[in-house]
Amino acid sequence: MTGLHDLPPLRDVIRTHGLEARKGLGQHFLLDLNLTGRIAREAGDLTDCDVLEVGPGPGGLTRGLLAAGARRVVAVEKDRRCLAALEEIRAVSDGRLEIVEGDALGFDAAAELAPGARVVSNLPYNVGTPLLFGWLERLEHFAGLTLMFQREVAERIVARPGDKAYGRLAVMCGWAADCQIVMDLPARAFTPPPKVASAVVNLVPLAKPRAEADMATLSRVVAAAFNQRRKMLRQSLKALGGDTAVLLDSADIDPTRRAETLSIEEFAALARNVQVAG
Repeated sequence: MTGLHDLPPLRDVIRTHGLEARKGLGQHFLLDLNLTGRIAREAGDLTDCDVLEVGPGPGGLTRGLLAAGARRVVAVEKDRRCLAALEEIRAVSDGRLEIVEGDALGFDAAAELAPGARVVSNLPYNVGTPLLFGWLERLEHFAGLTLMFQREVAERIVARPGDKAYGRLAVMCGWAADCQIVMDLPARAFTPPPKVASAVVNLVPLAKPRAEADMATLSRVVAAAFNQRRKMLRQSLKALGGDTAVLLDSADIDPTRRAETLSIEEFAALARNVQVAG
């Protein structure tokens, strides 16, 4: 009986199906099955949940997820060239792999996956951040996100106040989840090698956000503050409208501070005041 271990090496798959990575799709394939297996293990127990994989390409991580015992893997792939290679994996997956051709930005994971799902993906560089923000809006549906980004983006997700990388990504992700870099990958691990290193980030949703706030309002406040991050808050928050001095005073925040010094709790306090002010 044919199984996952009988599939051909990924380099042969790429050659057979003509799957040279395309820059326009942000593709950099990870072909080392030891590494893809480790990423799958970093995601935790997959045996009792649905798993979403975005941009599986020739299927290296897909194999890892199935080998790790994932109950069901939904692989969303925009590049039609990859579908035949993925079908070869599906044929030996015991019905556990579902392939969806389409753009992941338009895929409603919360509607298509059972609650408690996990997202495990080597994200295409050009859509990683928009996808992450979309999942944050429905984070209660997920048990965890294990995502590979450029190292620079990963550092922005886990940054703390005062860090050079601290910004909107860190505040919004840290407000809703515990975030940790769990794995580093050098550029040479990929085909073709990107110009930068990559890292895998684990986001574990909190039972409730770190501080009370409406997510949309919080996002608006954080965006205004960091759009002019070198300016004092009394200036940068003018984009929100209203009386900036009153807004900051009611949150007990010095108007001469800059966005990069505020904690998540302080941003949440500003968001609550903005919402009250209407």
